[in-house]
Amino acid sequence: MKRYAIYGAGSLGTVLGAYITKNGEKIDLINRNKAHVAALNDTGAHITGTVEMTVPVTAITPDQMEGKYDVILLLTKQLQNIEVVTMLKDYLSESGVIVTLQNGLPEPDIAEIVGENHTMGCVVEWGATLAGPGHCILTSDPESLSFHMGKMKGITDEQYVLVKELLEKMCPVHEEENLLGARWSKLLINATFSGLGTVMGGTFGTVSGTKEGRQVAIRCMKECIDVGRADGISFAPVQGKDITKLFYYTGTLKRMFGTLLLPIAMKKHAAIEPSMLQDLKNKKPCEVDAINGVVCEYGKKNNIPTPINNRIAEVIKKIQAGELEPKFENIRLFDDLLK
Repeated sequence: MKRYAIYGAGSLGTVLGAYITKNGEKIDLINRNKAHVAALNDTGAHITGTVEMTVPVTAITPDQMEGKYDVILLLTKQLQNIEVVTMLKDYLSESGVIVTLQNGLPEPDIAEIVGENHTMGCVVEWGATLAGPGHCILTSDPESLSFHMGKMKGITDEQYVLVKELLEKMCPVHEEENLLGARWSKLLINATFSGLGTVMGGTFGTVSGTKEGRQVAIRCMKECIDVGRADGISFAPVQGKDITKLFYYTGTLKRMFGTLLLPIAMKKHAAIEPSMLQDLKNKKPCEVDAINGVVCEYGKKNNIPTPINNRIAEVIKKIQAGELEPKFENIRLFDDLLK
């Protein structure tokens, strides 16, 4: 009998675990938050927002882990990867895999610890918020939920199918030949909407639904595309849409057109609250270095200027240090970069 776990079962992991359990598969939800674990075991995973359901689940803390798992879905912050993945290595079965559903580009570092034959990557195309112990809010339209996953070096067909069928207990899994391109497409979205949403103290819709947010967002997206292309990346479509064709520009007219499209493109995900903002509200360090910081890092590597992403990272770090508050007025801190 195969054994499955979600390590880091916070907002996304709880929603995912609820769907997997509801649809007939047993999976352990693992989280260090004892109050959250207790609530999950006592009253089930309560999911609200764009859906309404309460699902009895099995939840444990890391110190309660036993035996070996065939699939561990990893949803912790990348800040903890060296410590967490090194620990999880001892809980993998002989052919077991760690599937990272994290932001950024985490696969290479994970593979260094557990090996390529135990490492898989998956891009999550939906969002959720942890409202309280045992209670999560799904913030994406149920019709827009999807995963994008590719066959990686060292992974067998059997391992791939096992993970794909597990994730399909929640929503469609799109087989992605260009996984690195899908990663960069998700990085672009997170750098833009999670980054600016955190700066502005709001949601993805706060960015796409305001003139001030859109003016900065379209420039952030261009930076990400320029950096990725300079590194040889071919950006993968996002839910069937070619984001580079829609939002990349070289002149004012195309920039204006892309700016007008942003509210339409983000309509089904407008309620997503950035995970970085959630962390800052909970007085936790956020993973800006694994999101906007990655764009800046690759920009330096390829001699591509990234002033918008540099400023987003700078502002978020000031918020984290208590020097600024996350609020709408922070968008004015980008005015000098719009000239």
